[in-house]
Amino acid sequence: MPGPGDRGGEKQKPKNAGKTLRRLIGYMMRYGWVFIILLIFAFASNIGNLLGPNFAGKAINEAAAGPGRVNMPLVIRYGLLMLLVYVGSNILSFLVNIGMMRVGRKVARNLRRDVFNKLMDLPVDYFDKHLAGDIISRVSYDIDVVCTSLSSDIVQILTSTVTVAGSFIMMCLISLPLVMCMVFTIPASILFTRYMGKKTKPLYRERSRAYGDMNGFAEEMFTGQKTILAYAQEDRVCEDFSKINRHAAEAYKEADGLGMTMGPTIGMISNIGLSAIGLGGAILYMYNIVGLGQISSFILYSRKFSGPINEISNIINEIFSALAAAERVFQLLDEIEEVKDVENAKELTDAKGHVEVSDVEFGYIPGKTILHDFNMEAHPGETVAIVGHTGAGKTTMINLLMRFYDPQSGKICVDGYENRAYTMESLRKSYSMVLQETWVFNGTIFDNIAYGKENATHDEVIAAAKAAHIHNYIMKLPGGYNTVISEDGGNISKGQKQLITIARAMLCDTGMLILDEATSNVDTSTERKVQDAMKKLMVGKTCFIIAHRLSTIRNADNIIVMEHGDVIEQGNHDVLMSRKGAYYKLYRSQFE
Repeated sequence: MPGPGDRGGEKQKPKNAGKTLRRLIGYMMRYGWVFIILLIFAFASNIGNLLGPNFAGKAINEAAAGPGRVNMPLVIRYGLLMLLVYVGSNILSFLVNIGMMRVGRKVARNLRRDVFNKLMDLPVDYFDKHLAGDIISRVSYDIDVVCTSLSSDIVQILTSTVTVAGSFIMMCLISLPLVMCMVFTIPASILFTRYMGKKTKPLYRERSRAYGDMNGFAEEMFTGQKTILAYAQEDRVCEDFSKINRHAAEAYKEADGLGMTMGPTIGMISNIGLSAIGLGGAILYMYNIVGLGQISSFILYSRKFSGPINEISNIINEIFSALAAAERVFQLLDEIEEVKDVENAKELTDAKGHVEVSDVEFGYIPGKTILHDFNMEAHPGETVAIVGHTGAGKTTMINLLMRFYDPQSGKICVDGYENRAYTMESLRKSYSMVLQETWVFNGTIFDNIAYGKENATHDEVIAAAKAAHIHNYIMKLPGGYNTVISEDGGNISKGQKQLITIARAMLCDTGMLILDEATSNVDTSTERKVQDAMKKLMVGKTCFIIAHRLSTIRNADNIIVMEHGDVIEQGNHDVLMSRKGAYYKLYRSQFE
């Protein structure tokens, strides 16, 4: 069983954080006018917050005039103005938060849509190399992290920058000597934030990868739960999960543990600056350089100056986490898509089914060839069976016929033209396929059977189900053809799922048919009935059959015997049996 370090594909490499941020902003700019309005509201909210201390200082100056000399109407006026600007600022801030939450959700929706569409365009080998759990983690967890950050952090940083700049300008206007008392905190805060940013960014990237590994392992174990129970491997699986979970927890602790030190440290620097302001302000007040109202306003502005710096230091941790998650999402979006159609690709319609494979070589991994100089020809209406031991290359040949992969050399022709000359969609729609690994989705039985044919009628679906010998079983269900199959077909047996997929293939009117152990999950009695139905289905079609039960392919026009990627024998059943070679040994081994 793979260890924790083997999960989730290749390790994440550092990416350009600026480029990632620009791509995220590009998604936000799809709602540019809304975003600009929210920025204006946020700017106005900060301006209101900046005016508050100014009114407070003026009120204090008026109150400090002494008994009998205080202009109470003016003090009340300044107090009411301060209340008005603060209340207005809070209302605008509330509207900004609501608006950004909605924008963030829309961005998340667009990101998920683009990622899902991208997954539909990726080649099969991407899914062979990446665990489903890791892919799901990018679609769900990583995009959620990005969405949460966009909903609040981007605007918060922009508005905090306005507050810091505005507060600094107001402090300079109030008293430059007081500014000199705390100016050392600015470079100290900036240098510390940059230093911590370099330290925490790779940790957040590792945290995202660790969570992808954990999700991938969990998804794989849940899928194979029955096998785990059958082999009594619960303790081993729990131990392996504990290792992966511990690694994820440690990655979380290292990233957030270090990141959480930023806020208190920046706060300490700010408090040192506040102490310097208090000491310097007292000295300046003694020499009548500044008044009490100026000191009060300056302190309020200094808090507004240092507060956003503390917030920014905390938000930067979230930004780094979001950027690490966004890198994983954009890495998926930047994957090389499945080979596109060549220019002027033609539509394959009404395929006759003449398939010719010439000198094909192929390997999933560079330098490791699975098929060597493979040659095969199937005339329209013929049945070609491919047999051999496990790992001989039988399923690989099917993958090439369907253009899930392209050969490294040689060519595959359909009806006289190389299969690359056809559009991918029309080529694949010219095949019907029944695989050993059955797939049904959460929906009605009717929808599952009609999946491969648009606008299939109820009568057509019933006819296909009868041909596949599944109709009687369906009619015994409470909902009949409207019975909903649960996720991954958990409420029906594996054999029934396979019969549904056979009915699905029977419904599609195609010129070519692929059967990969199509009856491996049905009982012997049902298999004989399905084989009879299959014979009717195969009439007039070019059929490719992969079978381990050699009794099911005795009537094939051509039987190809493969071993280690090479064709070692070809011919019909009688010819191959008379040769007493590899096929003869395989056949006898199943019946002796």
